[in-house]
Amino acid sequence: MKLDSRGPAIFRQTRVGENGRLFTFYKFRTMYADARERFPDLYAYDYSSEETETMFFKLASDPRCTRVGRWLRRTSLDELPNVLNVLMGDMSLVGPRPEIPDMLPYYEVEQLRKFVVKPGMTGIAQISGRNLLTFQETIRHDLEYVDGRSLRADLSVLARTPIVVFQMIGAL
Repeated sequence: MKLDSRGPAIFRQTRVGENGRLFTFYKFRTMYADARERFPDLYAYDYSSEETETMFFKLASDPRCTRVGRWLRRTSLDELPNVLNVLMGDMSLVGPRPEIPDMLPYYEVEQLRKFVVKPGMTGIAQISGRNLLTFQETIRHDLEYVDGRSLRADLSVLARTPIVVFQMIGAL
């Protein structure tokens, strides 16, 4: 990472966790450290209700990503520091992915049920298409997890995750 761009190797960001509690989320940095200054319009988070129905989380050819960052994302290695969040009790292995606070205004009241459980490193959305899912499809999968969570469901997600990661399904 350091050879590809200047800045820290670990990216820190505030995310929304269980019961709406904010926590510091860790992952390997995949974007230029000054991406917000370089591409301010990609950080506007100003969407119409129509856009929230069809938008995707990640861009296929995101100009903010470094060469090493693209590789880290495709292999999912950028998520390894999430283990720190699990060890600190902010996240679990399985659950909905944690959200950035800027996106909360785009949730309907009923969709906020997503935050009654700890966010996870992997979940139903990650094994069901990852970045190929729209914002709303991801929330639907997250709510499916909340409604049907069980040890059996968690073990199923954990068993399927390495297959999806290895096959790079939905990896951008």
